[in-house]
Amino acid sequence: MLERKNSPETLDFARQQRGQPTRAEAAFWPAVRGRRFSGLKFKRQVTIGPFIADFCCFEHRPIVELDGEPYQSDEAKLKDASRDVFLRREGYKVLRFPNERVLGNLEFVLREIADMIGLAGLPSSDPASPGHLLPQGEKG
Repeated sequence: MLERKNSPETLDFARQQRGQPTRAEAAFWPAVRGRRFSGLKFKRQVTIGPFIADFCCFEHRPIVELDGEPYQSDEAKLKDASRDVFLRREGYKVLRFPNERVLGNLEFVLREIADMIGLAGLPSSDPASPGHLLPQGEKG
């Protein structure tokens, strides 16, 4: 049975991770921080039980995981599957994106998150539109 409490080690590791983002995390974070994405409050490298989620919005409960090459092994996939079961049991919805997807098409990732949450009236996909998903200054 998995422990639901956050251990001091997990909390320390999450703090360390915040200071060492991957390229994909560094690209994703400015698009969602400070309620820039549809007014939603996202946190990064947040502990949930014994796990650390890359990004989480507690209001709507999506967890966004950005996965690089180390997560492609069979062992990593098995760990992720067991982790995802725990998080779903806790009421979260887990979305996983490869780092390349985030770096190559951030708007696609944001649209997938919006679809999962069920945001009505999705913004335009036209980067010149004021309703575009990417925050001002992040377009293109």
